[in-house]
Amino acid sequence: MTFLLRSPLLLLSAALLTAPAWAQQIPDPAFDTCLSGLRAPARAAGVSEATFTQHTQGLVPDMGVVERLNFQPEFRTAIWDYLAGLVDEERVAQGQALLVQHADTLARVQERFGVDPATVVAVWGVESNFGQTFGKSPLLQSLGTLSCFGRRQAYFRTEFYATLRILQAGHIAPERLVGSWAGAFGHTQFMPSTFERLAVDFDGDGKADLMDSTVDALASTANFLARAGWQTGQPWGFEVKLPSGFSASGEGRRTRRAMGEWAARGVQRVDGSPLPASGSAGLLTPAGPQGPAFLVLRNFDAIYSYNAAESYGLAIAHLSDRLRGGGPFATPWPTDDPGLSRAERREVQTMLIARGHDIGEVDGMLGDKSRVAIRAEQERLGHEVSGRAGQKLLKALRGG
Repeated sequence: MTFLLRSPLLLLSAALLTAPAWAQQIPDPAFDTCLSGLRAPARAAGVSEATFTQHTQGLVPDMGVVERLNFQPEFRTAIWDYLAGLVDEERVAQGQALLVQHADTLARVQERFGVDPATVVAVWGVESNFGQTFGKSPLLQSLGTLSCFGRRQAYFRTEFYATLRILQAGHIAPERLVGSWAGAFGHTQFMPSTFERLAVDFDGDGKADLMDSTVDALASTANFLARAGWQTGQPWGFEVKLPSGFSASGEGRRTRRAMGEWAARGVQRVDGSPLPASGSAGLLTPAGPQGPAFLVLRNFDAIYSYNAAESYGLAIAHLSDRLRGGGPFATPWPTDDPGLSRAERREVQTMLIARGHDIGEVDGMLGDKSRVAIRAEQERLGHEVSGRAGQKLLKALRGG
């Protein structure tokens, strides 16, 4: 779950379909040797000889995924930038519309798995922008490459075999099995082994399909959270206000304290309501004690297990609250240059293009080309040259 991908796949037996795009690329003898060595382990993992041959014939590596695996980006995203792009008014409005559109399915999902509709739809929104961004990398090509080159080959081989078993079972058509460069796929970006454990056929067609069945994807997401320990009817947590001089040293998601202890230390809910009378929670301060603070409960851990990053968990949790009608965080982030929504990022990109910068398409994704252009504009404007776009740059560009 989670890694986002790109590139097309299609490698079936020539007797079934026309040759895939990668079959026209240059073969790699080392890769061919590695694949041959995977045939017996794949068979031991439940992949038939016919399946292995059919779906690896003509397969060539994509070394770009190895570069991505080893690349340690210099650009770090501040928490306020991360959340501004994931939880914006555009996504909230779309998610609320989808809650209505899929109300019947989500009600059945909640009845079976105990996970509320807003949380399920929030995962859908963050993982694939409600099915609009699946990634384009052919899973077999990506996972086959990572099984033979780079770090963590044992892990990726497990996912490679799982992908072959998914095709063998007929859940998803080979040409549809595309996703992130690291192997996550579908509406809510399951890894292949996670698919095998937790994907469910909720529409009753005999297949669990996360690519073309929204019903299966929503149910599978709820099943994931339920199996991760979701507690029905309980919140993920809530924003709190810390007293002046409060020390958050040593506190964290896993350092749980009784609600009575938090209350005794002066921690209050930002809406003025009392803390729960029972239970325990950990304190999350993603930008330090001067920024928004949260007491997080067991359901936050379930969300966290979907993609082990606290910023990710907070994005899902906050979006779910917004989908229920909640507002932005009460405490501002400790910055004088807040982040940009996706609409604002697209506006920045449009203005960069108008100023003659080659940044590619306007997509709201401020990648390397956009950051190069942003640095140039920051230098021209006399701003700190960081490559980061925030409200200050947006306002300056609007002002010409």
